[in-house]
Amino acid sequence: MAASIIETCHVACSANRTPNVVSWGRGGTVAFGTCNSVALYDPQERRVVALLNGHKGRVNAVKWVHKKDNASERHVVSGGSDNRIILWEAQHGKFVQSVECKGHTGPVNAVDAVYLEDSKILIASSSSDSTVRLWLCSDNKEVECLHNVSFGSSFMMDVSLALLPGTGVPVLACGGDDSRVHLYVQESGQLQKAMSLQGHEDWVRGAKWACTGDELLLASCSQDSLIRVWRLCAKSGIDTHTEDDHTVIKMKEDVFEVKDRGMVSRFAVSLETVLAGHENWVYGVSWQPPVYDGGELQQPLILLSASMDKTMIIWAPEEGSGVWVEQNQVRVGEVGGNTLGFYGCQMSPDGSMILAHAFHGALHLWCKDQDKEGGWRPGVVISGHFNAVQDLSWDPEGEFVLSVGSDQTTRLFTPWRKQDSKRISTLQATWHEISRPQIHGYDMQCLAMVGRFQFVSGADEKVLRVFQAPRNFVENFASISGISKEKLLQSSGSASLPEGASTPALGLSNKAVFQGKILSQHSRFKNQNNPVFRASQATFLRILNVDLTEPPPEDHLLQNTLWPEVQKLYGHGFEMFCLASDSAKTLVASACKASKAEHAAVLLWSTATWRQLQTLPYHTLTVTQLAFSPDAKFLLAVSRDRTWSLWRRKLPTPENPEPPFSLCAHTAKDTATHSRIIWSCDWSPDSKYFVTSSRDKKVIVWGPCVPEGSEEPAFPSEIKPCSSILDVGDSATAVAFCPSLCSDRSYLLAVGLECGQILLYRWRPGQEGVSGSDWISGGEQDHEQSHTLAVKRLRWRPRAGRAGLENGEMDGPSDTERKLEEKSSWVQLASAGADHSVKIFNVNKRTL
Repeated sequence: MAASIIETCHVACSANRTPNVVSWGRGGTVAFGTCNSVALYDPQERRVVALLNGHKGRVNAVKWVHKKDNASERHVVSGGSDNRIILWEAQHGKFVQSVECKGHTGPVNAVDAVYLEDSKILIASSSSDSTVRLWLCSDNKEVECLHNVSFGSSFMMDVSLALLPGTGVPVLACGGDDSRVHLYVQESGQLQKAMSLQGHEDWVRGAKWACTGDELLLASCSQDSLIRVWRLCAKSGIDTHTEDDHTVIKMKEDVFEVKDRGMVSRFAVSLETVLAGHENWVYGVSWQPPVYDGGELQQPLILLSASMDKTMIIWAPEEGSGVWVEQNQVRVGEVGGNTLGFYGCQMSPDGSMILAHAFHGALHLWCKDQDKEGGWRPGVVISGHFNAVQDLSWDPEGEFVLSVGSDQTTRLFTPWRKQDSKRISTLQATWHEISRPQIHGYDMQCLAMVGRFQFVSGADEKVLRVFQAPRNFVENFASISGISKEKLLQSSGSASLPEGASTPALGLSNKAVFQGKILSQHSRFKNQNNPVFRASQATFLRILNVDLTEPPPEDHLLQNTLWPEVQKLYGHGFEMFCLASDSAKTLVASACKASKAEHAAVLLWSTATWRQLQTLPYHTLTVTQLAFSPDAKFLLAVSRDRTWSLWRRKLPTPENPEPPFSLCAHTAKDTATHSRIIWSCDWSPDSKYFVTSSRDKKVIVWGPCVPEGSEEPAFPSEIKPCSSILDVGDSATAVAFCPSLCSDRSYLLAVGLECGQILLYRWRPGQEGVSGSDWISGGEQDHEQSHTLAVKRLRWRPRAGRAGLENGEMDGPSDTERKLEEKSSWVQLASAGADHSVKIFNVNKRTL
């Protein structure tokens, strides 16, 4: 699709949960694997600038191919669970797939690459098939597997490549589960084993070379909690005479010879230092990148390590003595629910920022504190789900997006309006996660907003849970989004808002804590040394209300941004599957997984009393999606049983102010147009039509439910397909009507496919006579914009315009015109994917 029609506004994603999956380039871009893609993230712009889609399995390893002059890289290499290695090349400002290396019979878990003297690229890869392979990629996009080293029953966890000093001979370091680091050199076209470095007492998890002029340093880290630094240097003829001189004290050296272009060179490897400071497995080490000093490229002797003890340590030789010591220690503290620490670490090109990726996929960024010598402060960095995103919803005003996923979390994303910018542009408004209202013990499945700051969620349990935002969140949301705090507190009924949420030591519920309750607890105990007082104080101290001016870091999201749970709804017999709320936010409809008709009934709940109002039985299998019409007169349900049912709301009476719903139309198995599961449904903004999408690749519009010139619903017999059958070529897993019409009064629809693509169509009623003439394609996404797995949910922003661009200060006719232009031109579409990502797209209606 043309770039002017659809733009990627935001991608929320996290790093895959593998050690070698993040790499920080010399140009400042961070590349990391997220599900089956490689994300390129700009820490300065704080957004994903590109997604590289090519792997068919999880990306386990990513590495930039560094240039010798330290310039921005043109190549990045990735390895995945699809047993492939892909070399990506920069062409015309975009990275495209250049070379594919096939040969491994198991998932690739580590990669590295270097440029050779003839500008060819040498790639090393390690796989769970117990082999390490060397690949040669030439300029004409041809690839050759040069060497295949088998380690029998052992696995190599990491590989690192470098060129031996003074030669063009590659040297390969491999660390694995045999607790040794193996060195190989390429000699006369053969890969020869030079030596094995012993000393670690457990699996070697990482190995990294650094070139310091005429020497190489190799850092290796292990599950024995130690880091070893080895020095590799060339041996001159003079050195050989001092080997037997017992008056000289020196570390034991292992020597090997290399023949290169007829010359024999000798190299010695010795242990430089052993670094002890971590208290758990050390998963990753990273050298600070070289920097220019006096016109020459210098390698700083600074090493960063990351461990499962939740710490990163910076090591460097002490001035004078040269003894390696711990320089700075960054601790993220005890974080609730995140019991394990860091998988790997990276340093920015200038050494002013350090990055770690954690066991739960989150990136942790720290920046050097300019005001505090040797201090580091948390930085703003991308975050997202680390498993499939199942559902999402906009708030009623379209200012933020809530999403739920199989990673057992509910996350809230909103645009961040910087405090120092009075006017906002598209580039200045970046989206961020600012709250994690729910951290659960079950995989999340569905949610529905029931107010500006209230939602219902369902998980793989029989209970529905209702959450309400605490006052602290509303205040922080106002600060970050630039919306008036007073206005938000008025709209959310500030008097009833709790102060925060505390989680008991046992249990899944976030307990609401109110200011009065805290005061009463304190006033009950005159003696503050009373153990009961101290216990109650500890409960409330877990609520840390922080005034935010920027999006919070991961450890803050995990502990201090929970929303209190205000209600539980019981009634379903199996795990929850879908939810919907009406436009007035007075009703909630829910359905659970079902294999029998008795469990497939839809339940209706009142949001005023949270009691069950009605049971709507019709379907025989799981109801896959529910949707209330915008005028709240109808409820639509679609099911795995390949049928849909339409329920009509009766008019309220004084005796029955909460009118019941009755079945007014449905399809049957023998007359159903869809031949497979109906995955999704939605209503047109005028409540006249509804659309269904199915695994049979068909998208169909039904209606009209309200005939022209009538405000009363039509008779059931009049509800039939009113569009031609649209074949989208793949299972249609999500569909959504845009709430605003196109300029020619046609309806705009988005269709999400199982392959991850999102298609845009315009549909005009009354033209279905000619096959397919009522459907006009609005195009499809670029390959790099698409999800890599099924689109689970599509939601249009409830009002026109782009979130975050309407909160700037308006003063004068030009700003008013700009606001009108914004609303008439742009709409936003949010999508949830099984590829762990939440994506927000800007769609330009005028170019359709």
